[in-house]
Amino acid sequence: MEKDAYKTIDRPGQEVLFKEKASKFFAYSFPVSKEEDVDSALLELKSKHNKAGHFCYAWQMGENYEHYRVNDDGEPSNSAGMPILGQLQNFEVTNILIVVVRYFGGTKLGVGGLISAYKTAAKMALESSKVISKTINLNFEITCEYDKMNLVMRLVKEYDLNIIEQDLKLDCHFKIGVRKKDFEMIYDKFQAVFGFEVSSEFKTEEE
Repeated sequence: MEKDAYKTIDRPGQEVLFKEKASKFFAYSFPVSKEEDVDSALLELKSKHNKAGHFCYAWQMGENYEHYRVNDDGEPSNSAGMPILGQLQNFEVTNILIVVVRYFGGTKLGVGGLISAYKTAAKMALESSKVISKTINLNFEITCEYDKMNLVMRLVKEYDLNIIEQDLKLDCHFKIGVRKKDFEMIYDKFQAVFGFEVSSEFKTEEE
């Protein structure tokens, strides 16, 4: 069955600290929806930890978990970013950035030690975050005469839909959001009403 929900966070998680052989690993989680959000979070942390040696991170974005990026920030290749991404995937979350800030403690951990430390710190960051579930919604638009407006409102209430936009100037125009799994059924219900002009980028005339 195609997914119509995903797990994410809606606020930054608590700072967590993992220590290994005098090295300190501060880990953070941030909600992100675009790369500019990632840049802002990194700037914030680099200002806070201006003496840290590494700011390693991974993010995953998209309602279908389709976009991701990792950064080892000077650590040996695949010893930091990938273990962090692995935890994002284990927790099955998206639209989240995890940053682990490392202060070197004087003792080298080796690649295996680094992988374990970054993995643990990322896991702790996610465990300290409040993970929530969000539905994937699709939108459609309705245009109708004023005498049909009450019917639109009745259907919106009956199916517990979300009016995203409405414009009641020359005629009535609504943009309505509906959960992905219910889209076909709801769209067809509205399209069947005489006097409703219904359209959506997710639906074509050939379907």
